[in-house]
Amino acid sequence: MTPYARRGVHGQTVEVLARRILGGEIPEGATLDLVALQSELDVSLTALRESLKVLAAKGMVDARQKRGTFVRTRAEWNLLDVDVLRWQFEGGRTSEADEALLRNLAEVRAIIEPAAVRLAAGRRTDADLAALDGALDAMGEGGGDAAHAVEADLAFHRALLAATHNELLERMEMVIESGLAHRDRLVHSSPHSEDPVPAHRAVLDAVRDRDPGAAETAMRALLDQAGRDLDRLGDADGTDDTAGDVGDAGNGHVPDVSDETEGFRSQ
Repeated sequence: MTPYARRGVHGQTVEVLARRILGGEIPEGATLDLVALQSELDVSLTALRESLKVLAAKGMVDARQKRGTFVRTRAEWNLLDVDVLRWQFEGGRTSEADEALLRNLAEVRAIIEPAAVRLAAGRRTDADLAALDGALDAMGEGGGDAAHAVEADLAFHRALLAATHNELLERMEMVIESGLAHRDRLVHSSPHSEDPVPAHRAVLDAVRDRDPGAAETAMRALLDQAGRDLDRLGDADGTDDTAGDVGDAGNGHVPDVSDETEGFRSQ
């Protein structure tokens, strides 16, 4: 999906408003002053309202007669929306909510990827193996370039989900990718992370051998390594135990588990 910031003034307005809401600058329950925002952002009222419709579709804002346009509670936001995930992780903040979301995404990976790799081991095609081999080769050719390492890792996990040949699992890459990219940017920019190639190669070898059990074991080991990388990152930064919580998910420990358009027009 093309980020909204690449879609002209309308897209940039969506991005600005979304990040202010997600960052708490515009708090939950706050009523938006559309005239003030129009002046500050230097956009037409029509463009502003169209941008708010995008956020309304993602559950972030709503409009009511007499109350106006307001920010809905976080519980009502579509946190699985690819743009909402991206906005949170690319906003340049490290809020408590962001850290909690990173932990949640690590737990989602711990649930989905070991099961997905079992399917991939039984269903992979030669084309799937070629995509996985290409991603692994790219992972080993990064030469310390963090951006290259991030893209190679995303390509590997994307290819792995595609190898399940399950349409719904393939779509999960949109949920996992934003959190994984954020984690990778943190880890691969640090000198304390482990070499990711051996753990990924173990997963690929088991998939190539059509061994679901070995593939699951290798994936759990990979997720465990991901957790250790974040643990070390947290220790190096002197931060709290957030990374440790993510590590728990990484090592396989999974806990029990009115018309808006008319409202916008009326203001």
